[in-house]
Amino acid sequence: MHFGFSYVGFTFLILLMVPNLFWTKHKPKDYEEYVVNENKILLCLERVGEVAVSLLSLIFSDLNPKRLSVWELWLFAACMLMLCYEIYWVRYFRSSKTMKDFYSSLLGVPVAGASLPVMAFFLLAIYGRNPFLAVAVIVLGIGHIGIHLDHRKEIL
Repeated sequence: MHFGFSYVGFTFLILLMVPNLFWTKHKPKDYEEYVVNENKILLCLERVGEVAVSLLSLIFSDLNPKRLSVWELWLFAACMLMLCYEIYWVRYFRSSKTMKDFYSSLLGVPVAGASLPVMAFFLLAIYGRNPFLAVAVIVLGIGHIGIHLDHRKEIL
């Protein structure tokens, strides 16, 4: 692992944050009713994971492409998952913006808005051979996906 700026990590974070900024103005109907019921442990894990993933994605240059090899397939797969995440958001913003729309699946991936970026960052950690980022993504995933699954259970 090598310290240095990761433009791939930066790009992934931008792809993650931009739709979420738009989402703040287009939250699902009745969203605030569900937020108050969030599990505090999952919320804590989510917040710690968000900070750790954001920081670690930026400070390791190993996440940037190297020479062309089979190993680059991990990066390609991570990029495909981020592309699916962007497709999820396009579909959400074109929907009625209900809780069911927000917690929907995409291509068989449950709660796609939470699962796809977590999976993408995990594959990025594998690509960069970064166990610190992998652990941070797991912590984030437990919290973030856990909260989304809880909300989905409430609306079904």
